Amino acid sequence: MASVPKANELIAGTDHKPPKTGWMDTPVEFRPGTWCYSGKSKNLEVVGLPNPREWSPIDDDWKLPENWKEIIFEGLRERIHKYRSFQLFMDICVRCGACADKCHFFIGSGDPKNMPVLRAELLRSVYRKDFTLAGKILGKMAGARELTEDVVKEWFFYFFQCTECRRCSVFCPYGIDTAEITIIGRELLNLLGLNIDWITAPVANCYMTGNHLGIQPHAFKDMIEFFVEEIEEVTGVKIEPTFNRKGAEILFITPSGDVFADPGTYTLMGYLMLFHEIGLDYTWSTYASEGGNFGLFTSHEMMKRLNSKMYAEAKRLGVKWILGGECGHMWRVINQYMDTMNGPADFLEEPVSPITGTKFENAKSTKMVHLVEFTADLIKHGKLKLDKSRNDHLKVTFHDSCNPARAMGFFEEPRYVLNNVCNHFYDMPPNTIREQTFCCGSGSGLNTDEYMEMRMRGGLPRANAVKHVHEQHGVNMLSCICAIDRAVLPPLMNYWVPGVDVTGVHELVGNALVMEGEHERTTDLRGEPLEGMEDSDNEDL
Repeated sequence: MASVPKANELIAGTDHKPPKTGWMDTPVEFRPGTWCYSGKSKNLEVVGLPNPREWSPIDDDWKLPENWKEIIFEGLRERIHKYRSFQLFMDICVRCGACADKCHFFIGSGDPKNMPVLRAELLRSVYRKDFTLAGKILGKMAGARELTEDVVKEWFFYFFQCTECRRCSVFCPYGIDTAEITIIGRELLNLLGLNIDWITAPVANCYMTGNHLGIQPHAFKDMIEFFVEEIEEVTGVKIEPTFNRKGAEILFITPSGDVFADPGTYTLMGYLMLFHEIGLDYTWSTYASEGGNFGLFTSHEMMKRLNSKMYAEAKRLGVKWILGGECGHMWRVINQYMDTMNGPADFLEEPVSPITGTKFENAKSTKMVHLVEFTADLIKHGKLKLDKSRNDHLKVTFHDSCNPARAMGFFEEPRYVLNNVCNHFYDMPPNTIREQTFCCGSGSGLNTDEYMEMRMRGGLPRANAVKHVHEQHGVNMLSCICAIDRAVLPPLMNYWVPGVDVTGVHELVGNALVMEGEHERTTDLRGEPLEGMEDSDNEDL
């Protein structure tokens, strides 16, 4: 892991003054902590990505194919014709700068090339040179430049300093989606075999085993059964999940991070408790055991390929519809791309809650319902017995994860659930949440340890908003509905706002849920004593 300066040193060393040289003449510096390890040859080979070989971003020779320029230009030409929005984004930007200070990486680093407008210009300048008349004639005067190996290295550096969070697009007067430009930029890099290992490894694992972590079916089942034992210890209630059961009404799919890593594991315990309590007829799949989709960070084609596994498994098991857990990019793929990519999923039924009878009309085409939406509906219809006081040891705020928030407009349902399971909920400032939410700083496959300095820089705006409610209201718990967030926000909080922990929404649901036949609870799902139970906990010791 790259060493990271202390928080005060990082702030003091951030300079927002523009460099003395123009952006086209300012070289990239591959400094430790600012770039990610390259994708391993074996992972590229598994999924058929081109030019698999061992290389490093700090090498002088990146071992590009001899005809690499032709590959880039042909790839660019193909995408201009295939995606009308992409050509529109290339042509209509007037460089007004409305997006400039909206990117968390620019705020945290001060690097002008992390302004969304300038990051897009890295690609747009090559487009102008070879695909516009003005660029061909006027060259640099028209903002055009030649494609060189240094330009490709610059693309790699900055397109992997974008989390595709789309905050900049909210403020663009022309509606340019700079995240889509990053996606195209990464696709072009992939044509040369240029990607990072923290993306290619999960993609290869998901293709081979059904999940990002490479968990085999028997291990996946064993992990969930381990959490069943943990739940019984806390509640006294024995839960019996089923796996690969044909004929179940619902297939439940969640990110594999919830199965493998804290604090997501506590969120998974909340899922299990909820399903048991309402008697849901559902099953897990040990083959489509991943809701996340790192194909989103690779290419449109890879995204489509990995998304299809969930629907293939739903068809094999003969379920009616799919219920999805707390994940970020899973829901962006489902809501933004599914219909034209893999769908519509006409072999499934339009989702209807078997508990309340609510028809989820928003899932008419995708046949997939967000668990927080499902739970909010249960609460609204009085189907859950909840004791909010069990979360009284927590003062909670909510991080709108970029993909469910901006990509699917999922703002109120999580807050509705939180206000029904917690007595102490406080929102962060309005310009840092909902549509304008700040990114965790580590999404889009950038949640790797060697990138820690940039993660801390990129996460600064989010941490600053958490610090506000921490100081104003004593907030000590940051909730979210994304597995990547649950993995990357704890080190971000430890760095910028010590004393604030991280949770999923359904961990708090599990804490508050009063289950039939449960014994008196003295701890939450983490084994921490509930409010007023500290003495009882000591007596047990």
